[in-house]
Order: sequence, then structure tokens, then C-alpha cells
Amino acid sequence: MMDRTEIMAYLREDMDRVNDLILRSLDSDIDLLNHTNRALLSRRGKQLRPMLALLAARACSGGIVTEDTIRFAAASELLHNATLLHDDVADGSTQRRGAPTVMSLLGSRASVLLGDFWLVRAVGRILDATRETDRVIRIFSKTLSDLAEGEMLQLQKASAGDTTQEDYLRIIYNKTASLFVATAQSAAVSVQATPEQEEAVHAYAEALGIAFQIKDDIFDYEEDARIGKPVGQDLHEQKITQPLLCALEAAPDRDEEIRSMVVSIADVPSVQADIVRFVKENGGLESARRHLDKYVDQAVAALQALPSGRDRDALADLAHFVADRKS
Repeated sequence: MMDRTEIMAYLREDMDRVNDLILRSLDSDIDLLNHTNRALLSRRGKQLRPMLALLAARACSGGIVTEDTIRFAAASELLHNATLLHDDVADGSTQRRGAPTVMSLLGSRASVLLGDFWLVRAVGRILDATRETDRVIRIFSKTLSDLAEGEMLQLQKASAGDTTQEDYLRIIYNKTASLFVATAQSAAVSVQATPEQEEAVHAYAEALGIAFQIKDDIFDYEEDARIGKPVGQDLHEQKITQPLLCALEAAPDRDEEIRSMVVSIADVPSVQADIVRFVKENGGLESARRHLDKYVDQAVAALQALPSGRDRDALADLAHFVADRKS
């Protein structure tokens, strides 16, 4: 089984092409823009989306990666980072990946404008494609719509404190899994994958994205310096996520009480410790991990429709990395 570092090494040549295209896409004659973009690129995240694009294309085509694959992989990473720049403003985040956010350094206006710039450059890469451009634009357009609807639904549910399991899954599909799906599906399109292969990578990416977000939500209840995410951030924003939903299911008699505490957390921040204790005492983390494992298993099972080989195996390894990652 390959870990993330080994997968990156396996994809190194094509990942270099993707990163070079991202760098060229962000070039500008505005010094402040160039300086800020290069600072952001110097602390790249896990780059799961371009990895997913490259592996999905290769798994569908017998190892082929086209210029359109590179374009769509770059577009997915540009779009992802655009959403992070916007999210930092919406969430009031002062740190990301262990470094100050653009918002904290230059203000919310600069962060929104920079996010818009990355978004437009992502669209530009898609428009550069040589085939099925209209279809891929529609795929990514749906993702942008999903992202906005997911954010608004989350805001609505946070203020009411009535998030259900169904609500939660819709929110994390829209906010996270949708872009994984667009990334994998566009990559399949780039190598003229069969309808069956497209369906397989769609199912894989959806389960992978949901698993990724459940893992992130588990981190919110864990004290670990390696995580790189402020512990309790989701609770502070009144978000009811998988660990808390699992704990509420185990202790239904306290459902109304705990939900009221979440809604009041901005006014009574001391209740956060009580909610975390409730989750841990009622098996919320263990149950959330079982949900996580279920989606990882679904992702791996979806791959059986693809030709066997190293690329399909690497996609399975990527799913296990999502479940086992420490940050």
C-alpha cells in the first residue's frame, strides 16, 4: 500500500505539470497579487484534488494523462483554494495550515478579491480545454452552486440548532464531496472514459469526499498539535457534525438540552467543554469513525468497475490515507 508521499512521488512528473500550470495561471503584473499568491503556493496543502484527477484519468485510460487532464486538475486546485479564501472571511479564520490567513494579514476585502481571482483563473483553465468544454463547465458550475447552497444550509441549521443526519450529509456533500466529484468526473472526461467508468469514479469521489469531511469533523474534537486546525472551531460556529450527531443518537434524552447549548455557545462559550465531554462520554468519536470507515469502504468498492492496476490501487490507497491522516 502506498502512502500519500509515495503516491505523490509516483505522480511527480504530472504533478509538476499541474503545479507549473497553477503558477502560470496566477501570474499578474500587480506586485501585491503576485507576492500574495506565491506566499500561498509556498504552503500548499495536501493537493488531494489534483492527485485524484491524475489517478482517475490514469485508472480509466490505462495510464494516459492528457493536456486537458492537467488543465482540469489545475482548475480543481485553483477552485478549492478560492473557496478557502472566501471561507476564511465567512468564518473569521485567522489561521490556515498553521499560517496567518490572507484575511488576517490584508483584510477581508483582499481575501474575497483574491478568491475571485483564483476562481476566474480556474474557469480559464477549463475554457482552454480541447474537447467537451461545455460539459466540463457545467460539471464545475454545479459544484459552485452546490458550495453556495451548502454554506447557506449550514448557516440556516447553525442558527436553529436542528441539524439532522440527512442535513449533515447534504451539507458535507455540497461543501466538500461535490468538488471531489467534479475533479474525478472531469478527469474521466479528459481521457474519454466509458459511461461505466465515469459512474465508478463519480461514486468513488463522492464517498471519498464525504469520508474526508467526516475525518475533518472528528478532528474538531481531538487535541493534537499536528492537526493544524483550531480545536472546537466547528462548535464555536454552532455546527452540529458527525461526532455530535452520533452522541445525540446514543443519548436521545439529552438531545434538546445539548442542541440548546450549541445554539447559545457564542453567548456562553464555557458550554463548549461540556459539549465535547458529552460527545466523548457517549461514544460520539468512535461512532463517527465507523461512519468514516463505511464511506472509505464504499469508495474502494466503487473502484471494482475500473481496470485493475497500479492506478486503481493508488486510488484505494488514497481513500485509506483520508481515513488515517493526522492533519
